[in-house]
Amino acid sequence: MRWHLQGLWKNSDFLKLWLGRTISNMGNGITGIALPLTAVLVLSATPAQMGIIGALEGISVLLFGLIAGVWVDRLRRRPVLIVTDISRALVISSIPAAALLGILRIEQVYIVAALVGILTVFFNAADASYLPGLVQSTELVEGNSKLGISDALAEMVGPAIAGALVQIFSAPLAIVVDAFTFLFSALCMARIRKPEPAPTEVEPRSSVWHESVEGLLFVLRHPLLRALAGSASLFNFTGMFIGTLYTLYVVRTLGLSPTILGLLVATGGLSALAGASVARPVIERIGLGLAIGGGLFIYGLVGLLMPLAFGPVPVVATLLFTSQLVGDAAISTYFIAELSLRQSLIPHHLLGRVNASIQLLTGGMAPLGALIAGIIAEYVGVRSTLFIGVAGVISAGLWLLLSPVSKIRTFDAKPEESE
Repeated sequence: MRWHLQGLWKNSDFLKLWLGRTISNMGNGITGIALPLTAVLVLSATPAQMGIIGALEGISVLLFGLIAGVWVDRLRRRPVLIVTDISRALVISSIPAAALLGILRIEQVYIVAALVGILTVFFNAADASYLPGLVQSTELVEGNSKLGISDALAEMVGPAIAGALVQIFSAPLAIVVDAFTFLFSALCMARIRKPEPAPTEVEPRSSVWHESVEGLLFVLRHPLLRALAGSASLFNFTGMFIGTLYTLYVVRTLGLSPTILGLLVATGGLSALAGASVARPVIERIGLGLAIGGGLFIYGLVGLLMPLAFGPVPVVATLLFTSQLVGDAAISTYFIAELSLRQSLIPHHLLGRVNASIQLLTGGMAPLGALIAGIIAEYVGVRSTLFIGVAGVISAGLWLLLSPVSKIRTFDAKPEESE
């Protein structure tokens, strides 16, 4: 039987982007487990210290978000992706190096989290702006769906082996794998042949501040982008309650092993893979708006199973696995539909600045959420803090369902029709 590639699978440049993204994200999945486990198991981090780590990973969005958008619009985006990948490989390599030398301290974890956060701000601004120049506008949903499959595969495979790597080699040494995946991603990007559109020439008197504010004002004045950014801000803020404390909750509060933690996250990846695979027909069936709002709302609703996990290990594990299976499929659809709608609404010459502005408004809430989550957990406990976080995510989904976004079915809808 002969297999015939269809759609973007026939686009060799897109395949290089997809492959690099997949391998790199697999490494991220390992570090996503190994870095917090390094803090918890090796350095005996407290909930407050876990909050600081989560905050440092995101605080760079507040400091560099708008600037990143300006430079991404001034430069070609592919070189930005390559340089940030190589730089992140070098930075995270310092963790296993310090562990081997016996000098690893929590302060170094803070520094690495901050530096990786800064580089990721520039990478994300370029990444969200690169695809529209690589594929046709009619291929955006397909492209984002396939990249969503990449993210899901990475989430499934990376954490699945992360727990085993941590138990065999220790948490810090497992991070070595991520460094190599960043380098592989950079190599794939370097092999893409399609030339990028030339950056828009900057007016002689145009300042970085003026250009960055232009992107921010575009978001605030646009009814659909404003709703997307507002909901995502709430989602990122309260979602960090979950993200910051999940490892601590599973390993310390519930007493599950790192291997089970890795399998839990990998199960979420399997579910996200299913969600990404069906995202395109789901979006075509119910429309972009309902796919965005409904996906986020369902994710929050099944998230209640996390803080409700009580009893014997099999019961606890079943509730957590159920939450991952249903929730990650829903949130995968949300991300694909939201990004596709956003990319279709933003003029090409503003993609970097507007995406960076949205990253500022949304990701900028993450460090605050991480810090507050750590503080609240110290006083009321991890489980109660998770309840608060889940309630916030549900509210973010309702925000979209009650906004003009829910009325959008296709890319042809005009923003004015939804006010």
